[in-house]
Amino acid sequence: MMTEKIIMRVGEALVAGGPVGTAAEPEVAIGEMDGPMGIAFANLLGDQVKGHTRVLAIMNTDIMVRPATLMVSKVTVKDTRYTNILMGTVQGAIANGVLDAVREGYIPKERANDLGIIVSVWLNPIVVEQDNLDHKVLFEIHRKATTLAIKKAMCNEPSIDWLLEHQDEIVHKYYQMGLDGKI
Repeated sequence: MMTEKIIMRVGEALVAGGPVGTAAEPEVAIGEMDGPMGIAFANLLGDQVKGHTRVLAIMNTDIMVRPATLMVSKVTVKDTRYTNILMGTVQGAIANGVLDAVREGYIPKERANDLGIIVSVWLNPIVVEQDNLDHKVLFEIHRKATTLAIKKAMCNEPSIDWLLEHQDEIVHKYYQMGLDGKI
């Protein structure tokens, strides 16, 4: 049982490998609701921004996940179909990913009512152009990515030692594409 106070932990994950547009790249912040996380959570929930609506991660229309989880879109939402995919398939996936993180022990079950999670969500806008979008694949990728981002946050991964050891081996994908003249 984790007894230490969780002021704020931060993590990210990238899960790809599905059809075009289905990759997920959530960034998460996790912390006690009676500290800075609770303040950030309440401010985001109460200060809605057009095109970047913040919503609670829910399992289905009125079943909120615990720990309380707030979704924030990285993409400006302008399209009804995009909204329905984001606040349907992806929202359900994130809620399930949070529960998977509890089930796996990354988030202590006994702390589920004390913690809050903010998930910054990437959903590729290309999904609205696909008539044959595989919602099951999209769901599973976002679910897995959410769980992985939470794991990395709660386990402080990657560690500073690993980062220092591998710093010169890691080249950002888009930086390399720039070097290669591809962007």
